[in-house]
Amino acid sequence: MIGAIIGDIVGSTYEFNNTSDYNFPLFATGSSFTDDTICTLAIADAIISGKPYKDRLLEWCRAYPYPMGGYGGRFAQWIASGGNEPYGSFGNGSAMRVSPVAWAYDDLRDVLKEATKTAMPTHSHPEGVKGAMAVAHAIWYFRSNMKMDGFIDAMQEYYPNFQHEHYKVGVFDETCQGTVPLCLNIVCHARGFEDAIRIAVSHGGDSDTIGAIVGAMAEARFGIPESIYDKAFGFLDERMLATIHDFFYMLNERENGKD
Repeated sequence: MIGAIIGDIVGSTYEFNNTSDYNFPLFATGSSFTDDTICTLAIADAIISGKPYKDRLLEWCRAYPYPMGGYGGRFAQWIASGGNEPYGSFGNGSAMRVSPVAWAYDDLRDVLKEATKTAMPTHSHPEGVKGAMAVAHAIWYFRSNMKMDGFIDAMQEYYPNFQHEHYKVGVFDETCQGTVPLCLNIVCHARGFEDAIRIAVSHGGDSDTIGAIVGAMAEARFGIPESIYDKAFGFLDERMLATIHDFFYMLNERENGKD
């Protein structure tokens, strides 16, 4: 989950001003959290509180009405309408916000069920649901310390050609089917957390969301360097930090309850 927030912040200044420079400043002047962080923390808050995902998404997005980069047009309409109906989206928003469920549940069946629930309030198109499921499955897989060969096989169930696609640099594609396979491919080839983030953002296109999705998976695969972890927290406000604290406290309590 923290990896998603870091990828979002790092990519924020490059979303509409893409860079192809791998050695870009990691936390450039003007960096900020965007809707990706807000929605991710809304999902975490729903898990903590036991409230419906839809309700927490609405509450958090209304509390942060003008994030850097704004909300997507149809998602903004959904917020304004009070979330009356899902709108069949297959945008990458379902994939960028799903990471908390992969840490909150240990059984893959539960992870995939909850991933579906996080998508359905808005991204009810099968591709929108699949994108959320694939990212959650990937995070669960890596945090379970399984081998890369098995990971590739597991992800091919969602995107059979994700390793062999030609991903054009700088193409702005906000769909799950255009974003999630690219992110899976990046995580497969990355050598560490920072390397994954740098590859993701310097690819161009929808930089903050590519960064968020890659960061979420790279956290589970590699962990996060302490210096990057600490730096990212300086971009968050008290409510966000409190939600992160409560989420990890909940996870620790659950883990201790197993002993």
